[in-house]
Amino acid sequence: MFLTISTTGTAEKPATDLGFLLHKHPGKAQSFSTSHGTAHVLYPEAGAERCTAALLLDVDPVALVRRGKGKGRGGAPDAALAQYVNDRPYAASSLLAVALAKVFKSALHGSCAALPERAAEPLPLRIEVPALPARGGAELVTRLFGPLGWTRVTAEPVALDPEFPAWGDSRYVRLVLEGELRLADALNQLYVLLPVLDDAKHYWVAPDEVDKLLRAGDGWLADHPDRALITSRYLSRRWGLTRAATERLELVRLAEADGLDVEDVDNAVDETTDTDEKPVPLAEQRRAAILGALRAADAARVLDLGCGQGQLVQALLKDVRFTEVVGVDVSARALSVAARRLRLERMGERQAARVKLLQGSLTYTDKRLTGYDAAVLSEVIEHLDLPRLPALEYAVFGAARPRTVVVTTPNVEYNVRWESLPAGHVRHSDHRFEWNRAEFREWAAAVGERYGYEVALLPVGPDDPEVGPPTQMAVLTRDDNDNTARNADITKEDAA
Repeated sequence: MFLTISTTGTAEKPATDLGFLLHKHPGKAQSFSTSHGTAHVLYPEAGAERCTAALLLDVDPVALVRRGKGKGRGGAPDAALAQYVNDRPYAASSLLAVALAKVFKSALHGSCAALPERAAEPLPLRIEVPALPARGGAELVTRLFGPLGWTRVTAEPVALDPEFPAWGDSRYVRLVLEGELRLADALNQLYVLLPVLDDAKHYWVAPDEVDKLLRAGDGWLADHPDRALITSRYLSRRWGLTRAATERLELVRLAEADGLDVEDVDNAVDETTDTDEKPVPLAEQRRAAILGALRAADAARVLDLGCGQGQLVQALLKDVRFTEVVGVDVSARALSVAARRLRLERMGERQAARVKLLQGSLTYTDKRLTGYDAAVLSEVIEHLDLPRLPALEYAVFGAARPRTVVVTTPNVEYNVRWESLPAGHVRHSDHRFEWNRAEFREWAAAVGERYGYEVALLPVGPDDPEVGPPTQMAVLTRDDNDNTARNADITKEDAA
């Protein structure tokens, strides 16, 4: 990895002042150990009129593998050999950003005891990165650096192979930045945007990365047009950290607009007298309603059919009355996300004995799902094509036959209340259908009659007097006095 920083000067303000600002003497080469290799600082040219400092990071491949992201924290490539065969020794990435922070720490903070006035004023700078990975191409590079005060931003795509131009361009660009900026501002921009453009980090992103982002982004990130993209990528798309950073950046932006300190803006509301309550998200209301129905049914062993990323499984495990919780989904990727959400690898033995994640299709009978107190189909049925619904009905109500089944699905009548939802559209692109209240009531009643279940319908969310609730829920309770065996045989033929 290679990066050069050049400046020009005069006899009164020689370009070699760059050595003072970087705290690295132009007359010698220096080396610094990093966690993934050795960083070298040298000066290809050092004169009064022009001075260039170069940072060369010599990556240690063995250290990269040993200390890189592993054990489920994988890096950007998904291939099995990616930790051994990759572009990390050659292309600027978070490895180079970490080296920048270590080697030029004082310069990033804008401190220079020898020349404090030079550190505080803009310099004519030219920064070049020969190989910069850019997920988004040269256009994104220009978008990110363009609003930051540079006179010229050049991002030349690197061809996959100059001998075969038909192959097109690679995801790498040659970046050249030219303009008058404070050296500290330029270095902080690079520290943030190198991993953002690569869209990957070689280390686990912890909560302290939010503080690093805000510190490096001070003075430019809060008002950047692509702030959301920069924040999300820098924090490896960790939603909780991204939200925290976004909230703090918004405070910074508001404070700067009003000429106030951030503390003054943050304390503008007296929490002791604030009685406004934030609206509870519909997903939380839905989980609360499901938990209430399961508790009322005195269920202990529960199936979450179509568990997705495990939010309901997580909520069930927090209540000790649910002694066994099984999440089932056809998507292995969703189950992998659910396992990470639940921290199965770190879970204690007693807690781990309460939960299982199974891969399976809900339209096929599965002996593993029989004998449970309750099953939940939360926002599942609308993802099936209507001709496949009878197969799911038999698999759940005819074969598994839990004592209680809780079903939730969107109420299409309520869609007119969503301002962001265009007329005639369903709430999710994968929804095959969305029922109104009459259609859902008719379906639940037919299933209950066919398989021997009593049906109770309940609203979830605000019950609008005109269009009803946003989510409709049916609680089906098995009637063991009904002739369910006869009904099950009939419906098995129908499902087939």
